[in-house]
Amino acid sequence: MKTPLVSIIMGSGSDMKIMEQAAQVLTEFEVPYEITIVSAHRTPKRLYEFSENAHQRGVEVIIAGAGGAAHLPGMVAAISPLPVIGVPIKSSNSIDGWDSILSILQMPGGVPVATVALNGAKNAGLLAVQILSVSKPELRDSMIKYKNQLHQNVMEDVQRIKS
Repeated sequence: MKTPLVSIIMGSGSDMKIMEQAAQVLTEFEVPYEITIVSAHRTPKRLYEFSENAHQRGVEVIIAGAGGAAHLPGMVAAISPLPVIGVPIKSSNSIDGWDSILSILQMPGGVPVATVALNGAKNAGLLAVQILSVSKPELRDSMIKYKNQLHQNVMEDVQRIKS
């Protein structure tokens, strides 16, 4: 098995249905990844160990999804030198998802977290590919093809509507 370049983590197993969208994107782009649960509140020692050591294991980007208070992405970003992409998740204890969005979005200066839309794990996967593509030309080429296909899909819709 290849060393994972992206680590997808989530605060709870109930977040898997959202976070698997990031995994699907990484699979499509043939980016090796790992996926696991790291709870900021229930497993703080695991959070610290994961965050401190991910880069030493070859991970280059972390995608962290969390609902409710959503401290996971920010805490990982506070400890890890790697770029962190936060995915706010509308969970069962969430207030329309705004608590998660603001918890991830409103980071203090010096601790950046790139934040995607509520339940936006697909975009988190795509952003991870774009980050990796800076040093991996084959991923940049794949991303160009992906964006060209998005364009083609829209143009096909334009033609279909004209007809």
